[in-house]
Amino acid sequence: MRELTVEAQSWPIAGAFTISRGAKTEARVVVARVTHNGVTGQGECVPYARYGETEKDVVAAIKAQQQTLSDGVTREELQRAIPRGAARNALDCALWDLEAKLAGKPVWELAGLSAPRALTTAYTLSLAAPDEMREAAKAVAQRPLLKLKLGHGGSEDIARVEAVREGAPHAALIVDANEGWKADDVVPLAREFARLGVSLIEQPLPAKDDEALRGIESPVPLCADESAHGVEGMKRLVGLYDFINVKLDKTGGLTEALAVIRCARLRKLRVMVGCMVSTSLAMAPAILAAQQADYVDLDGPLLLAQDRNPALRYDGSLVFPPERELWG
Repeated sequence: MRELTVEAQSWPIAGAFTISRGAKTEARVVVARVTHNGVTGQGECVPYARYGETEKDVVAAIKAQQQTLSDGVTREELQRAIPRGAARNALDCALWDLEAKLAGKPVWELAGLSAPRALTTAYTLSLAAPDEMREAAKAVAQRPLLKLKLGHGGSEDIARVEAVREGAPHAALIVDANEGWKADDVVPLAREFARLGVSLIEQPLPAKDDEALRGIESPVPLCADESAHGVEGMKRLVGLYDFINVKLDKTGGLTEALAVIRCARLRKLRVMVGCMVSTSLAMAPAILAAQQADYVDLDGPLLLAQDRNPALRYDGSLVFPPERELWG
């Protein structure tokens, strides 16, 4: 019989994390643990209000699966038993971890993947005034890939990117509007950002408005984040975006994340694997998905005041595969 425990946790952020929708000073996560024959697998998720999730509801949704887990539900059956989202992510990853420990094999081997390698992750700069973002960029100028949170378009966002480029002249840049722009902003801003050497623009428009992107010619590739969730709906993104951002909290776990990446490749969409601000436990399964990604954005623990122990190993912008004491 499998037993389930659920715990909500708070992890302080180093300073504050600010995007166009607001700021926060702590990462609120939910950890699910599934135990069988004295062996425990665990998974971490982040409830996200943007998708109508609350911590209370996610905890309740996980607890509601106690009977199905006791009855021996498989990961494949879990995909149908609970909707895509944070709750399913925590359970899916916990079941992967449990299976690996019971089998005495790593998750990558059970999933039919190649042995994972260290990856270069983006490092995120929060939305701030241009002068503040310039100073923040100077402090991390040695990192090869920076991701900038932007605001609501216009000259202020151009000034932010110019400031970061001054502070970190050699870094590759990704800009993330978090749905903050209007349709008329996209091409003019993309032209300015191409001049500044930006490599990728993430989710410029609200997801409900992104059909306006169809047919436009952006000089910088566009990436869907809030517009991209699971396998369903992938076909519509072709012609709107060049990339999709795969996050396990959106796909509902590693199982569907791997399927989403396969589907994206078939549809000639390139892939970023991203994260919410969370601990190494949430990053660990995402590292397996990110082995197949064009861009990796798994810096969540680097933004915290303190990570959990055991934790992933980071060496500058290199993030290494998890040790089995952490996950998988």
